[in-house]
Amino acid sequence: MKPTYDDLMRSTRRHFLGKVGLGLGSLAMAKLLGPEARAAAQPGVLDALHHAPKAKRVIYLFQAGGPSHLETFDFKPVLRAGHGKALPKEVIGHQRLSTMSGNQSLLPMAGSFANFTKSGRCGMEICDTLPYTQKIADDLCLIRTMHTEAINHDPAITFFCSGNQVPGRPSMGAWASYGLGTLNDNLPAFIVLVSKNASRDQPLYSRLWGAGFLPSEHQGVQFRAGQEPVLYLSNPEGVSPHVRRDMLDALGQLNGYQAEQQLDPEIDARVAQAEMAFRMQTSVPEATDLSGETEETFQLYGPDSKKPGTYAANCLLARRLIERDVRFIQLFHQGWDQHGDVVGGISRQCKQTDQASAALITDLKRRGLLDDTLVVWGGEFGRTAYSQGKITANNYGRDHHPRCFSLWLAGGGVKGGTVIGATDDYGYNIVEGGVHVHDLHATMLHLLGVQHEKLIYKFQGRYYRLTDVHGKVVQPALA
Repeated sequence: MKPTYDDLMRSTRRHFLGKVGLGLGSLAMAKLLGPEARAAAQPGVLDALHHAPKAKRVIYLFQAGGPSHLETFDFKPVLRAGHGKALPKEVIGHQRLSTMSGNQSLLPMAGSFANFTKSGRCGMEICDTLPYTQKIADDLCLIRTMHTEAINHDPAITFFCSGNQVPGRPSMGAWASYGLGTLNDNLPAFIVLVSKNASRDQPLYSRLWGAGFLPSEHQGVQFRAGQEPVLYLSNPEGVSPHVRRDMLDALGQLNGYQAEQQLDPEIDARVAQAEMAFRMQTSVPEATDLSGETEETFQLYGPDSKKPGTYAANCLLARRLIERDVRFIQLFHQGWDQHGDVVGGISRQCKQTDQASAALITDLKRRGLLDDTLVVWGGEFGRTAYSQGKITANNYGRDHHPRCFSLWLAGGGVKGGTVIGATDDYGYNIVEGGVHVHDLHATMLHLLGVQHEKLIYKFQGRYYRLTDVHGKVVQPALA
């Protein structure tokens, strides 16, 4: 006799309630065992790490727009000596140029308007546009030879955030969440902060922190400034926490029935997200409340740190999220796209970001958090050694330059006071120790205890990974 729909539903209900019982027992045991056990109860897909990790968490300070390495971390006196003269043709050779400057009859060399200072015990040359970063030179591993294939902003930023220039792949933070899981119960494993005091020269899209084809629970959650840090998290007027809890319980049962019938993992992801959102109703306001920070801390990060949503306030918030064991935090600060007015543009950008970036390293270090927190600072490409357009008496511009640019790492198993790679006298080509975007991703995963070739996901018949089929660990960066 063929079973009726009600028979199937009763069978499904028995299985679901049995699973719920086991789940509630697990939750109760986790509460008794404490936060370490609770974290262990929310692992990622990896059964075990591939080697001992140096870092548990990541903060990525993404400087969107392409910071000029020639006004920050790569001093080129030859450019200054030849300021205004034509860049030698053999430097460029047959390389592709951006269409924004490729039709110039003359490519005039542009020397940096600012001086460089040998900083720290290591003597790292850092531009005077970054006086606070100069003070943490001994904590930095500076890569002067990053390179990428992308020459325009959107594919270049997409490449850095997901390992591919084509939109749709999972982001770095989503891979970390999927592979390693979460370290806490009450906040997302991957959180995104976007500076509200930055120039909106290049757009940012939520797909940059999306989950792609991974389960959607691993996507980044954007925190905003203001009364509602996470959109639609608060209960509507008239809905109490008890009512919300009852609603989620009923919804969980319905989703359980559907999951039993359809075996769709996105149903489980939807349930997990709803439960996380419920816990975030209390955890997010507490985590984002900076009122308990000391005046000395605000002074460390700078006056903007008292203004929610600014880069400085977001750096301070990142430290608070690290204290609460968020796995991956990515800050985006736009405005580094100086095709003209390099002097004014770079000066403004550095003033907005320099003090807070250095303060974050200092603050993490003094709290004992830097040792197992990896911090990354950098953009999607650098800027050209020649001026885009004519050089005026007091200014010049720089076009996109993917062939070499600077990025730094700190903490989490990184060798501080180190410079990796070298560029030519013009800051145009790499002459030693190139580091590709895939190499950076491989190194980040290595520091988290993961061999990048082994964190994979099968989608539409193919196995994918963050580093695609490329990438090698940058050994000189490791402590």
